[in-house]
Amino acid sequence: MAAASSTGRRSPWAWGTSHGEEERAFLAQRVALYARQIGTFFALLYGLGVILALSLVPEQAWAIHVHPAKLVNLAVVVLAFSVWWAVRRLGSSTIALVVGDAFLPLLVTLGAALAAAYAPAGFGLTAVPLLIAVLTLMFRAALIPSPPSRSVWVGALACVPTIWAQYRLAALEPHLPPLLSAPLIALGSSVWCVGLIAGTALVSREIYGLRTAVVKAQRLGQYTLERLLGEGGMGAVYVARHARLRRPTALKLLLPERTGPEDLARFEREVQLMSQLTHPNTVAVYDYGRTPDGVLYYAMEYIAGLSLAELVEKHGPQPPGRVIHILIQAADALTEAHALGLIHRDVKPANILLCERAGSADVVKLLDFGLVKDVRPNADPSFTQTGTVTGTPLYLAPETLTEPASVDHRVDLYALGAVGYCLLTGSPPFSGRTTVEVCGHHLHSIPASPSARLGMQLPGALEEVLLRCLEKRREDRPASARELQRLLRQCALSAPWSSEDARPFWERWRAAAKGVEQELPAKLTG
Repeated sequence: MAAASSTGRRSPWAWGTSHGEEERAFLAQRVALYARQIGTFFALLYGLGVILALSLVPEQAWAIHVHPAKLVNLAVVVLAFSVWWAVRRLGSSTIALVVGDAFLPLLVTLGAALAAAYAPAGFGLTAVPLLIAVLTLMFRAALIPSPPSRSVWVGALACVPTIWAQYRLAALEPHLPPLLSAPLIALGSSVWCVGLIAGTALVSREIYGLRTAVVKAQRLGQYTLERLLGEGGMGAVYVARHARLRRPTALKLLLPERTGPEDLARFEREVQLMSQLTHPNTVAVYDYGRTPDGVLYYAMEYIAGLSLAELVEKHGPQPPGRVIHILIQAADALTEAHALGLIHRDVKPANILLCERAGSADVVKLLDFGLVKDVRPNADPSFTQTGTVTGTPLYLAPETLTEPASVDHRVDLYALGAVGYCLLTGSPPFSGRTTVEVCGHHLHSIPASPSARLGMQLPGALEEVLLRCLEKRREDRPASARELQRLLRQCALSAPWSSEDARPFWERWRAAAKGVEQELPAKLTG
């Protein structure tokens, strides 16, 4: 955590100067919390003094509260909240961290020492400086993770005013017994302070150790897990950060309960197949590995955007031109997969992301090949799931239900047509109260035209393409993803759409997301 010196030792005063940005942001958050707690405590202490003065000696209340001792109390409140504000404003600035962590305890104990040493006679504040030192340093040890050595040095500095105040108070006391001279009281206070510093060092060791253990537990090779994005049937996806590249990455881990031999082999196969896909409209896989305790994971491109499911849910039916623009890109990604002999089998709005890339808006990213079927001649037959129905019921081609063993690439075209239908109308082609009812519609029902569904006229050519994708017989659908692209491009001539048309949407999206980090929705991994 702290920077290493030339002798190999870690300098406690380098704390906060050599951390990664994420760790420094965490430390800034904790220092701000510490400053706020200190400010609140002294504000309450000052308020209690006001109440007592008004209740016990109302005729002297004003004189008491303009006394230098009480003004020092008020100054500590202002100082603590100023540090809190500064740390929040400056974030992980080294100056803000060092001042907030190292000098705030010193200034607080100095203020308490001055307040007690110069308080009006008869206030009986002899033990106050030591009590304030205990609360201030214990607060720090509990709230701010730091090496024990740093806590020792911070505590030693903060205790100097406390020992001085105890000495001064004893020297001003006219009725002390001879054995309780000011030097002896200062010595006793020093012993108490040594015990306090040792206690804070022990607390810091535990807190710092726990924090270090958490960070270590979050590391997978070169990646540090930052937050969970969501869980699916087999894996959980996290936002992670590479130790050297410093770019956000989506990391998918196999769930602990899915670590049987078949699950391990299937997960490994998923990443191997995805790594073969290089199309810009397919989420890229960066890396693959296994944790020391055997958990499989792979790292892929992190997309800051929204899924088509979110797009429809939050913004309703989309303009025909935009629908065509999105479908062309998704069909292009499927063209590459199909050319390699891979069938996605789970094309749905939640598995298609929309984002901005390299200055272009409305860029499509196809993801989640967990149900992919490999139809290459040398494919492993143990992974074809013969006779098993796979996919999402709202987007299932009829042959997936009747002939699951013989499905081909045209199940993806059916699903993509259903996705386009959903984008255009705001709802999938079929719905029902049960999965069986939805599947029955896929087998036997003819979908209403999008124009009829919306009650408004839509481009006929686009409707024709979407309804052709939703034909029951696969032979009646477009022959390939490339042919589907060609048909969609013909539709685009009458309903043009470009990145420039999408730019106002993304400007509004960024404005709404300002200050709130956007992340992949949980349903993306379903």
